[in-house]
Amino acid sequence: MPPEGELRYPSPPPTESTTTIDEEAGWVWAQIKAEARRDAEAEPALASYLYSTILSHSSLERSLAFHLGNKLCSSTLLSTLLYDLFLNTFTSDPGLRVAAVADLRAARARDPACVSFSHCLLNYKGFLACQAHRVAHKLWNQSRRPLALALHSRISDVFAVDIHPAAKIGKGILFDHATGVVIGETAVIGNNVSILHHVTLGGTGKASGDRHPKIGDGVLIGAGATILGNVKIGEGAKIGAGSVVLIDVPPRTTTVGNPARLVGGKEKPTKHEECPGESMDHTSFISDWSDYII
Repeated sequence: MPPEGELRYPSPPPTESTTTIDEEAGWVWAQIKAEARRDAEAEPALASYLYSTILSHSSLERSLAFHLGNKLCSSTLLSTLLYDLFLNTFTSDPGLRVAAVADLRAARARDPACVSFSHCLLNYKGFLACQAHRVAHKLWNQSRRPLALALHSRISDVFAVDIHPAAKIGKGILFDHATGVVIGETAVIGNNVSILHHVTLGGTGKASGDRHPKIGDGVLIGAGATILGNVKIGEGAKIGAGSVVLIDVPPRTTTVGNPARLVGGKEKPTKHEECPGESMDHTSFISDWSDYII
């Protein structure tokens, strides 16, 4: 049963194979507007804010463009300019809407603190930073690099999330808490990945060119983990909180510590079946790792 006061949604549309992307996006947008109406009635102090950011808009793209424009504007980078930039980019590339919807679904499913889609859209700085980064990445690929770097700087200033505009990020991404996340220029992140706060995907400091980590689909990276160099983190791997990873991690394995070591040992590491990027299981490995008891 959902918590008291939480909206009971109709079932979401089935997977992409049996429904259109437009239907899924439409379903999520309908939930967001229903949540905003409920919250405006419950808390009149927020009614004007909810109207201007959600209820006055005809689509998720327009709402997101308006909200990001107001979040990231400055005295010299005007909200109207940013709104037009975001809206034109979102509407010209349907893949950005697909990714935004997948990210909203990811936050709602994986984070127990995410009480609604609208809560994520309005308040989750990891979600907002990721959507803004996708626009910066698009600009970077269009050789509009000064604007991409200016946007990157504003994202870092406002959200405390530093993602180089050249970094490639998939969909279904959860930046949980997000503060202090740093992602380097040549990093690549797959789909359905969850990354917690103060994670660094960086270089070793002594290499140029392709020098940042490659994160496979379904990976979970715990808080404070540092992954350095052009290393590959295999599909469905789990990186424990605070780990320092300098070499490749095999798929479906768990690595923990500083320096990081594979649970089960290097020769026959323990493998798991679940997708940790979706299950968010941070600690099930502990009995195989240590007999330390408080």
